[in-house]
Amino acid sequence: MARMVNCVKLGRELPRLDKPPFPGELGQRIYDNVSQAAWNLWPAQETILMNHYGLNMADPAARKLIMEQMEQFFFGANAQMPPGWTPPGQGGKGAPAPQRGKGAPAPQQKK
Repeated sequence: MARMVNCVKLGRELPRLDKPPFPGELGQRIYDNVSQAAWNLWPAQETILMNHYGLNMADPAARKLIMEQMEQFFFGANAQMPPGWTPPGQGGKGAPAPQRGKGAPAPQQKK
């Protein structure tokens, strides 16, 4: 039977990680409070952050930012996406339609 944890990210009891995801205080905190299901959400979030901010993970400042964002993602009261981020190919939910500049031609319809 899987060991369970009351997951702070998903708000219910779920199977926990097999071991801390990395050494240190934050790794242990994640192990003690985050489910495997919630941990599985992190790689996509991390990729979004790295691409949005153009992070080079060889840079210590970039690694520090990722660790701060990871802590916010799992333990922050209002974990949010980076400012101005929208899903690729979308204007984002509720985003206004793109505006044409004055005098810009109307889009042509394919025939």
